[in-house]
Amino acid sequence: MADRSFLDWPFFDDGHRALAAGLEEWARAVLPADHADIDAACRRLVAALADGGWLDYVVPAAYGGAHPALDVRSLCLIREILARHDGLADFAFAMQGLASGPISLFGTPQQKDAVLPAVRGGTRIAAFALSEAEAGSDVAALATTARRDGDSFVIDGGKTWISNGGIADHYVVFARTAEAPGAKGLSAFLVDADTAGLDVVERIAVIAPHPLATLRFEGCRVPADRLIGKPGEGFKIAMATLDVFRSTVGAAALGFARRALDEALDRAATRQLFGRPMAALQMTQARLADMATAVDASALLVYRAAWARDNGAERITREASMAKMFATEAAQQVIDSAVQIFGGLGIVSGVKVEELYREIRALRIYEGATEVQKIVIARQALDAARGGT
Repeated sequence: MADRSFLDWPFFDDGHRALAAGLEEWARAVLPADHADIDAACRRLVAALADGGWLDYVVPAAYGGAHPALDVRSLCLIREILARHDGLADFAFAMQGLASGPISLFGTPQQKDAVLPAVRGGTRIAAFALSEAEAGSDVAALATTARRDGDSFVIDGGKTWISNGGIADHYVVFARTAEAPGAKGLSAFLVDADTAGLDVVERIAVIAPHPLATLRFEGCRVPADRLIGKPGEGFKIAMATLDVFRSTVGAAALGFARRALDEALDRAATRQLFGRPMAALQMTQARLADMATAVDASALLVYRAAWARDNGAERITREASMAKMFATEAAQQVIDSAVQIFGGLGIVSGVKVEELYREIRALRIYEGATEVQKIVIARQALDAARGGT
């Protein structure tokens, strides 16, 4: 059983503690999912998360959600617990939130009505189409274009590494509308998956399988009322959405790390080595101490960022970047240590720590690679030192 004492920290209220207890009970009963068919598994997981009421947390209360606005602590708790039980369940939940976040935060009432209740109900699968072959971390380098043509926009270009690509019912697509150079010339659009001119041209297989695809847009015409926010606000919309959800990536990493620590503690306590439990060896104890400390430090950073956002901070760029960077890097080390404690068994396909080893690697890249987070944190620190805000 993972340590739950952190729920007594002042970051949380009784509602968060009740949420964690309820989700833990649900996860033990429902997870892990059957991953034999990844697309089908994701569809089933989205439906199950909706039936359990957990997708209530990815939309505002006006559209059936649990809180008046997105509660980041709840999102983080849910991702942590789901990741500890099943990485694909965490993925399914996270994408429903990330890919509806721009609409929750910036959408028109009509866009919200069309999308958010269905996302919450699990009948509409969402995707966030930002990355391109030559523009991932460098969002300002996006080359996909959207030109105004009468009462429509026509989108041309390509997107890749798109989670839920191939199974999504809609994509939030970021494209260049050229109001200004660089990041200031981007806009966001709500594009239904069956729109003419939008094609899934490749499914991408990765070491921790989930639906991932490359998209192509050729003369893809979308009505002007599918513009999210105003023309030229795409970068702002993307960054504001990531400000909310970047902390949750750290929470998912934390869930993976907690599970790895639990597995390592059990293995060390039960495996006999040189006539006594492996846990009696000082080298093992030192490794476990480092793992436990990394888990707690990650939790403090993740839930500090979430608490700050929920308590009125307009932007938590620095806090979210620290949480995402530290928690994902720490989880990689914790999981690697767990594999080492398991020895040869730790690299056998199907053993939990081997699965975690594959699951954690992508989190150090997506939603801003570690190197990008360091740049963001340094710039924030330098700006503060110069008297900026």
